[in-house]
Amino acid sequence: MGRLDVTSSQNEEQLRLFMQRLLRDLQALEHLLAHGLIESDRRRGGAEQEYFLVDGAMMPRNMATAVLELLDDPHFVHELGQFNLEANLDPFVLGGDCFARLERQASELTARARKAARDLGGDAVICGILPTLRQQDVRSDSMVDRPRYRALEDALLRLRGGAFRLHIKGIDDLKTTHDSIMLEACNASFQVHFQVAPADFARYYNVAQAVAGPVMAAAVNSPLLFGRRLWRETRLALFQQSVDTRSDEVPERAQMPRVSFGTRWVKESPVEIYREDISRFPALIGTEGDEDPFEAIAAGRAPALTALRLHTGTVYRWNRACYGVGGEAGAEAKPHLRIENRILPAGPSVHDEVANAAFWFGLVEGVAREHGDPQKLMEFDTAKGNLLGAARIGLESQMHWLDDQHHPCVSLIRKQLLPLAEAGLEALQVDRADRERYLDTIRARVTSGQTGARWQLTSYSILLKNASPAEAQACLVRSMIRHQEAETPVHAWPKAELDGVADAFRALHEKVSAVMKTDLYTVRANELADLAANLMDWWHVRHVAVEDEQHRLVGLVTHRSLMRWAVAREAGERRAVPVSEIMERELVTAPPEMSTLDAIALMREKRIGCLPVVNADGRLIGMLSEDALVTLAAKLLDQNLRA
Repeated sequence: MGRLDVTSSQNEEQLRLFMQRLLRDLQALEHLLAHGLIESDRRRGGAEQEYFLVDGAMMPRNMATAVLELLDDPHFVHELGQFNLEANLDPFVLGGDCFARLERQASELTARARKAARDLGGDAVICGILPTLRQQDVRSDSMVDRPRYRALEDALLRLRGGAFRLHIKGIDDLKTTHDSIMLEACNASFQVHFQVAPADFARYYNVAQAVAGPVMAAAVNSPLLFGRRLWRETRLALFQQSVDTRSDEVPERAQMPRVSFGTRWVKESPVEIYREDISRFPALIGTEGDEDPFEAIAAGRAPALTALRLHTGTVYRWNRACYGVGGEAGAEAKPHLRIENRILPAGPSVHDEVANAAFWFGLVEGVAREHGDPQKLMEFDTAKGNLLGAARIGLESQMHWLDDQHHPCVSLIRKQLLPLAEAGLEALQVDRADRERYLDTIRARVTSGQTGARWQLTSYSILLKNASPAEAQACLVRSMIRHQEAETPVHAWPKAELDGVADAFRALHEKVSAVMKTDLYTVRANELADLAANLMDWWHVRHVAVEDEQHRLVGLVTHRSLMRWAVAREAGERRAVPVSEIMERELVTAPPEMSTLDAIALMREKRIGCLPVVNADGRLIGMLSEDALVTLAAKLLDQNLRA
């Protein structure tokens, strides 16, 4: 997440001073480019590995600070959430067995992260979105307590003018609001960097944009969020909406979201990207005491351009232009330019991640050599549409390619893109063994159709036949960890099985939120009482909640109250009786974070058969019934008797 020693975004004078430094940095970058002072004779790569930290029940666990203290390794740093972790891998020169070495280091760091987490009673997993995440896990109190994150959240909420809205449609539908940028912490990626010469930057950056769609289609691994089955790569929609500061008040305005693919091809220089970002997005956070970049240049040093890099870190392009200083270990610190690919999700395995990276590096190089700058062959919006289609439905999408033809994604990758990637890796002087190993993984995954997203969705559907959603999600994560440790690529993974649930039974069911039913049949107070009676009969339920237009709980129709109404009807009552006349108004409710044992005790004390679950705003979010508790008890009894 970058630099942490920042100033508050609430000080307008500080932000004006920061803008001065930002514009000065941009002028310095233009000077470096004009005078040939940026490194142009090296082709390097780099990568960042992000993790989720979980407890024994595979639920997110806020333990990043403790894990980092135990690791005591500069490769590992904080991410936004206390259940996130990031490892920065060493930069490497492209060529030879660079990808095999990248995989070895990524595997070693992953094993170290996993061991540290296990020493603290948890675990670490690599996946795009953790299937067991719940909305209550991503509140502000789970954020890493650093000035940068707090200042960024304050600034984004102020620009937004209220809570962030999230609406994503897939197999299921997710629509909610959230008052924290912690939704961003639901995303984990395997970010890769491609250092290119300044003269090549525009062409290579445009190629990275053009190939984003098919690369994404082959790599999708994030289909589940808060128990909903959404896009194959839900990260794209989630990340954009989680920090979207655009106003709803002026729909006529063409406003660019802070997370985006961009708006146009780059014509000549990365300066175009920086100018657009500065023009469209106000500075959110600033720093103090940065060096004057021209003084550094005059002294023969590479300027850090701290303000420019900080502002870039608050504008989230999927392919980002990055200025940096340094290189692989032992190299002289020189300024360079990189293309940062942020579309690739974490997982499903380290091997899959490196295969995705090799495919991308090879494809960018191969397309750049074979086709040149794609802006002459493809409309920018076509490349953007390819990416969105891939994120929504993965390998089932259609791609409009550089030949101005539509292709089934699988056919395009197998027939055209894998050969281009092979040629690109060969041009980068990557060993043949590396080329074959990683591209064969992409070929096998695409041929089988089993991406990480497909494996999760298919496994989840199978698990739900004999498990609750919470149990099925936990089994998914447990299975991921097992396959990751075996270093097996996802196309060879068997479907997840219902195992390990008994060991984590208490943790999986200790909160009301994990036990309550969320698919509810409800009525309004002004509706016909007969409707409530029919709902009970049709769906075999003994309680129907009554809510208003804002989903606030206002009453409860019980089997007992219906019986009283039925007696009145038998006595000759023929009016169209509204629900408001028969519903119970004195209600006992529970918050979602209440322990299940406390909820059971409350139901016994009050002698009630169901417990409506409401959030802090009084809105109905679930129902805990005697039937659900009997089902739970039966599972527990079965497990204990079998044991």
